[in-house]
Amino acid sequence: MALGFEPVSGRITVQDGVYQQLRHALMVGSFDPGQVLTIASLAEAFGTSNMPVREALRRLAAENALEISQNGSACVPVVTRARLDDLCRARLAVEGLAAELGAPRLTAAEIASLQRVTDDQQAIGRDGSIYELIAKNQQFHFTIYRASGSDVLFQLIETLWLRFGPYMRLLSNHVAPLMRAGTMEPSGRHVAIIAALKDKDFMRARDEVVADITATQQTLRTICPDVPEPRPVDFSAFGRSA
Repeated sequence: MALGFEPVSGRITVQDGVYQQLRHALMVGSFDPGQVLTIASLAEAFGTSNMPVREALRRLAAENALEISQNGSACVPVVTRARLDDLCRARLAVEGLAAELGAPRLTAAEIASLQRVTDDQQAIGRDGSIYELIAKNQQFHFTIYRASGSDVLFQLIETLWLRFGPYMRLLSNHVAPLMRAGTMEPSGRHVAIIAALKDKDFMRARDEVVADITATQQTLRTICPDVPEPRPVDFSAFGRSA
C-alpha cells in the first residue's frame, strides 16, 4: 500500500497519528470508492500493532468516512449521484456561510498565500501529481474557512470534506488527462475568488466559492453512477476479524 504513510510511534500519540494520517488520505481521495481497508495491511504500512489501526477505523466509521462490512473489514463508501447531491447541498450551505464570514477577515498576507497556492496549482496541473493538486485545493479553501473564526463551521466542513473524499478520487481520475492536455483549469474558480477578495467585494468572493463547489458537483454528476443507496452500516460486526 504505497500511500506515503509515515511510521507512527509513541504510546500516547500512536492512535491519533494513525487516525490523522488515514483521515487526511481519505479526505484527499487517496482510496477508491468501495476499496476495502484491512487492519493487517494498514498496521504493516504504519509499523504499528492492529489495535491503533482498529480504533482509528472505528473513529472514521463513526464519522461516516468508512463503512463496515459483514466480515468486519472497513471499506470506503461507494459513490452515488443521490449522495453526491446531498453532500453538495450541505457543502453549499456551510461553506458558503464560512466564506461569507471569512472573506472580510482575511489579511493581506493570507490573500497573498492564496495567490501562491493558486500559482502552485497552475504549475502542478501541467505535470504534477493530481493528489498534490487536491491537497492545494483543500489548503486554499480551508484558509478562507478558518478566517471565519467559527470552530463549529470549520469542524462541520472538515466532516463534509472527509465524506466527500471518494468523490475527489472519482474526480481526480476524470480530470487528470484533461489538465495534462490543457483543456481544464487546474485551480477551478480560485483566480476569480482572489480577484473578488482584492476588490474587497466579499459577497462576490462568497458567490465564487459557491460557484466553485457547484462546478465540481456538475462535473461529478456526469460521471457518478446513478445507483440505489448501498446497504446500511453494520457497526456490530467490526473488529471480529483482523
